[in-house]
Amino acid sequence: MAANQDTFARLQQDILLLQGFKPATTQITNWHGLEQLKSAFPNGVFPTGAVHEFFCTGPETVSTSAGFVSGILSSLLKQQGATIWISPGKMIFPPALKHFGMDPEKVIFIHLKNEKEKLFVMEEALKCDSVSAVVGQINEISLTESRRFQLAVEHSKVTGFLIRQNPRNIMTSCVTRWQIAPLPGDDTAGLPGVGFPKWDVQLLKVRNGKPGRWEMQWQSGRFQVTPKYSFEIKVPIRKIV
Repeated sequence: MAANQDTFARLQQDILLLQGFKPATTQITNWHGLEQLKSAFPNGVFPTGAVHEFFCTGPETVSTSAGFVSGILSSLLKQQGATIWISPGKMIFPPALKHFGMDPEKVIFIHLKNEKEKLFVMEEALKCDSVSAVVGQINEISLTESRRFQLAVEHSKVTGFLIRQNPRNIMTSCVTRWQIAPLPGDDTAGLPGVGFPKWDVQLLKVRNGKPGRWEMQWQSGRFQVTPKYSFEIKVPIRKIV
């Protein structure tokens, strides 16, 4: 019986490797609160060296997704390397990244409007093992192109993030798919203002994991999960228009 369990465990690991879940190349011991979502991921580990995509329905959710991704990047950048951020224009205010624990000088911004140029630059950036992560605000990507991205990160161990606004094609080989929506910030001690960044976080797809939904905020330099949602909730995929 024990031998069968060992064989099953090895097969499961082989399947995860084939599906893009590579062993972590850096010992990240502090995910700034994101470890609270670990039950959703295979082996309880947020997959690095993989490509993640975020579906957005408008400029406000693009900004919201960028903030959420910045929180994830703050853990990656604590280790080594820099981040390349590809976007159609100057939508990021670099000093604001410090709020998410990121050093703006570690982010290389590349502004491109042509979608084909953005695809080319992101693929080349994902091949560069001297960076920690690459973020691309790319609306349209084919299944073949996403597979090329996955092959690139399997060799370089770079983590990729795609922020897509109203994509027509949703068939990709990305390891996870997210949808992040803004929520009103909680009032802090009765003071006026918008409060801490707060999000409705939906993990729509994760290979061999558990899709789910959480209400989260960024406070005191880390993610915090509020008890409104549970990852046991089945999340329907919203229609992207």
